[in-house]
Amino acid sequence: MWPSDVVTPRLLLRLWHPDDAPALHDAITASLEHLRPWMVWVRFEPLSRDDRIGFIEAGRRAHEGGGDANYGVRVDGEVVGGCGLHRRQGPGVVDLGYWIHVDHIGRGYATELSRALTTVAFGDPDTERVEIHHDRANRRSAGVPRSLGFRRGPERPDGIDSPGEDGIDCTWWIDRAGWTGDG
Repeated sequence: MWPSDVVTPRLLLRLWHPDDAPALHDAITASLEHLRPWMVWVRFEPLSRDDRIGFIEAGRRAHEGGGDANYGVRVDGEVVGGCGLHRRQGPGVVDLGYWIHVDHIGRGYATELSRALTTVAFGDPDTERVEIHHDRANRRSAGVPRSLGFRRGPERPDGIDSPGEDGIDCTWWIDRAGWTGDG
């Protein structure tokens, strides 16, 4: 099981807790137009308070059962994004995802949290590879795995799930042997 908290030089990544629902709601609401082109889950926003708490509680149950980990990203107690480790790519592969609050982009938070979560993922002896996926049209997202030394995999056709996408999935990956942690 992945840790409940991950600390980096500037960030605290903490599993979402039901008490975080208002702060998560505010961060997403403020960032809707920034996230809408790329994040499929934004089409369901705004969630009701009960649905948001349900999402958080389901994530906590999954984590407790050895599944995915969904973290809030905080700077000095303020929610500045969300991220997670997901087992949706099959055995031995962990998919790392992230989003940053619109008022906090361009500060290197996505790279910092991705570095930390890649190290966390490889702390699990069953993890052989970490991947980051993004739509080809989301060029900004390519900078994160590139700066961390991930390799670019093949482009693959994918459905268009969000309005900014062009339907081509870009996969970046790194294996255990290639991960030094300093990107």
